[in-house]
Amino acid sequence: MQTILSILNKTTDFLQKSGVPNAKLDSQLLLAHGLGLKRMDLFLNFDRPLLEKELAILRPMVARRAKREPLQHILGSVSFRGHEIKCDKRALIPRQETELIIDILKNSQLIADIGTGTGALAIAAALERDAKVYACDISEDALELAKENIALHKLENKITLIHSDLLFAMPNDIKFDAILANLPYIPLSDAAALQPEVLNGDPHLALFGGADGLELIRKLLNTCANYLKPNAPVILEIASGQEKLLQSENFTGLKFAETHKDYNGQVRFTIFNCCA
Repeated sequence: MQTILSILNKTTDFLQKSGVPNAKLDSQLLLAHGLGLKRMDLFLNFDRPLLEKELAILRPMVARRAKREPLQHILGSVSFRGHEIKCDKRALIPRQETELIIDILKNSQLIADIGTGTGALAIAAALERDAKVYACDISEDALELAKENIALHKLENKITLIHSDLLFAMPNDIKFDAILANLPYIPLSDAAALQPEVLNGDPHLALFGGADGLELIRKLLNTCANYLKPNAPVILEIASGQEKLLQSENFTGLKFAETHKDYNGQVRFTIFNCCA
């Protein structure tokens, strides 16, 4: 007889042998999702026998994870600051570190979200800061996914989606209170070191930012001052160490303001203010 506990143990062992990080947690999340339970409910039902029809649902999910397909794609969504965000291969999976941008943002009424991807940042800003957001992406696939997420949260009246390479198709008669950007910042030379889930699960367009990872970020910083109100911030997610490169450079109409660390104590965000 196969019980929840026996299948959890077998799944954990199978995923560990496949090199999956956090195999135990992933096993719990997969089983909870496949059985329509909350994760904590598994611990209250260890001895519950599983039916063959339930096992038939679980087997392909576990097989996909063993092939290093991202867990979030298998589950179909991820929680971002408590907001459910649908995710798949069309856009970068929202990460926990990125959530901190909303804390840095504080109160801003009119925001541009550059490289919106799933729309997670735009949705969080609209819900938590009551902001009007213009969200853009160069990927039409990503914009379709963002549109689905915006509809899921009923924010069509708060978020405007625009197909744009950075700011170039954004309205030029608007001055924003803040610009948010989680742009590609991984150097091309770091590709081989990425986990299979990242390298094969996320669009490369959303990952790699040229030789030192800062190609698109520099492009944005050199073109965004005309879209900002005086002293308005540009809040950028970066990799630790890249802030030193950016601080050593000059960008039209901007001045360096500060950096912020992530949950692990690593510099993750750098902020420039408009001095126009």
